[in-house]
This record gives sequence, structure tokens and C-alpha cells, in this order.
Amino acid sequence: MARFGDGLALGPDLIGAAESAVKQALEPLSAPPDLVCVFLACEDVGAVGEAARRAMRVADAAGARLVIGCNGSGVIGGDRGVEETSAVSAWAGVLPGAHLEPFRLETLRAEDRLVVVGMPEGSDEDVVAVLLADPYSFPVDAFVERSEEALPGLPMVGALAGGQGAGRTRLLLDGEVYDDGAVGVVLGGPISAATVVSQGARPIGPDMVVTKADENVLYELAGTPALEKLEQIVLALPEEEQQMASQGLLIGVAMDEYAEQHEHGDFLVRGVVGADADTGAIAIGDVVEVGRTVRFQVRDAEAAEEDLTALLQRFDLKPVEGALLFSCNGRGRAMFPDSDHDVKLLRRTFGPAGVGGFFAAGEIGPVSGRNHVHGFTASILAFGPAAVS
Repeated sequence: MARFGDGLALGPDLIGAAESAVKQALEPLSAPPDLVCVFLACEDVGAVGEAARRAMRVADAAGARLVIGCNGSGVIGGDRGVEETSAVSAWAGVLPGAHLEPFRLETLRAEDRLVVVGMPEGSDEDVVAVLLADPYSFPVDAFVERSEEALPGLPMVGALAGGQGAGRTRLLLDGEVYDDGAVGVVLGGPISAATVVSQGARPIGPDMVVTKADENVLYELAGTPALEKLEQIVLALPEEEQQMASQGLLIGVAMDEYAEQHEHGDFLVRGVVGADADTGAIAIGDVVEVGRTVRFQVRDAEAAEEDLTALLQRFDLKPVEGALLFSCNGRGRAMFPDSDHDVKLLRRTFGPAGVGGFFAAGEIGPVSGRNHVHGFTASILAFGPAAVS
């Protein structure tokens, strides 16, 4: 018998699919589950709510301590990724002795600012947090970037939930279904867990020091106008990589300035969002201070596979018995030949681990010890053998 299981069910009967997926995830378990995660994909958000309630009832009947989940553009489970089809995936884990602290986050307006309420208190035994957020009603970017203040040193993994447009998000937590805010759980105690975030980018050109900048606008790189430096680097690339750069250029900000070498996972990858020929400046999707090291990047299917493979090979949690996978909706059929790429790669690396998750429009995970919201990434929370309390 196993400690982790996953299930997947497709079809227009979303309620039946929810019941089937949860039962599949529960079937191999050696004991009642401590944590059950349910992910749903369907254009009819009313059906999502009903199916979510059925899934929670089935899990509760099996003795689950906590059920959490949400809807997304697609789901991952049962060795497959499924997009653009009504489907439900479920994942269940037995976590002996673990502490589970569920939380529900909302925002309140206080004078000229928003205040997040519902934060867990946190303790020294906390290991990792899972966060599922509605991007239309919750300030997820600001919250995650400042999560160190509320939960010092705690890695956070998760994703942006929901369908296309405001009001189409459904969040599941502890028997309730919400349509705004965020839900999550802090896992603590004797848990063996680790995280990995694959940003799927390939570096081009050299490392460069930012020598002039203002907020998210870079004016000089290595003493040269930023746009001029970028043009030099792109023109020196092979034609194929020039084409990739023209389709979507990225920039990586080194997270550890003192590292002798910067490898996979050592950069926080952000988009290049604009350029000004008059000033020679480029604008990027984050604030970068003078003195930071940066390197331009490109992204394609090959680079994404190389990056995830390299990170999984460096993974120090063995064996992996279960994993949650939050994959960008731009990494499914939009990037690879099919929707199964990321989950298949995890299976090849981890073996018969229970893997569940969903396709999201933004992923949450730590890079070099700090939590961030990402795009085009695969964010993974993996569980190893049961720890001894």
C-alpha cells in the first residue's frame, strides 16, 4: 500500500468525474488521507462548484483531515495532463504526525491600502505552505513577494486559480467553496518535503552587471546602454536563437551575487516588456537595483525540457513518493507536442509517485530561498519517505 495516490476522470458529467477521481486517488492508500487536493477544469463554473462539493464529501467520508483545491484551465493526474476538456484530478497523501493549518485569505480596504486578513500564525515546526489564489480579487504578486514578513523562511508553492475572467474562480477548502480571495494550508511537523521551480529558460550572452537603472527600467548594462548591449548579444546569436529572442525575450536576475557560477535555477526570470530607442533603455517585469547581475534568456520547448530535467537531476529528496505539480498553461500543448510533457518527465524521474496538479496562469514557488510568482514555469512540491517524529 502507498502513502500517495492520484486520480483523473474526464467527461461532461463533472460531478461523476469528481467522485471517480477522488476514489482513484484514495484507492492505493495505506491509511485514511491527511490531505486531499482536488483540481477541476470546466467552462461552467456552476458545475465546478457542485463537483467540488461532491469531491469533498467523498474525501470526508474516507476520513480525510483536509481537502483543498481549485479550478484551472486544465488538470494533471493519472499520468496525464488534460487541457480544454472537462476533467477532474485528485491527489491524496498520508502524512503521519503532520500538522495541517488551513487558512482562508481575504482583502479589506484600510484607508489608501489593502490589508490581507486570515493569515496563519506560523510556528517553528512549519515546513511548507501551499497557496491557491484568485488573481482577480487577491493581490497575489504583492502578497507572495512579501510573504517572508508574515511567514519567515517558509517556502510557498501553488498557483493562480480560475478560468478566463473575473468571477470564474472556485476555491475549495475544508468543505466550503469560495469565489474570491485565496486558500491554503501550512504543512508542518515530521514531513519530508522539497520544492523545485523550473523556469524553462536558456541563457544567452554573458553575465552583466546593471550599472544604471531606475525601478524596472535598465539604462546601462556593463557600462553600455542597455538596448545597445542587447542588440550586440542578439546579433551574435545563431539565426535560430535570434528568432527565439524576437518572439519573446527574457532576462534573468541572479539571486546570489556571490556565487562563482550561475546555473539552472539561480536566476529569477522575468520578461523584457519594452525598449526606448531614444534613451537606449529597456523595461523589464521587475525592479532591479544597480549592481545586480543579469543575463538575457530565451524560452522554447527544448530549453524548458533541459531546465526541468537538470533541476530534477539535482533534486536531493529520494525517493519521491508523491508530488504536486503546478504547470503554466503555456507549457502544455502551446509549447510541447502534448499536454503530458511535465508530468511524464516527473514520472520518469520520480518513478511510481502519486502526482497531481493543474494548469495555471501563474505559478508560485521559491527561487534561491525567496517566494515569487512566475510565468511559464513548473512549480513542484515533492514528498519523500515519512519522517520520524
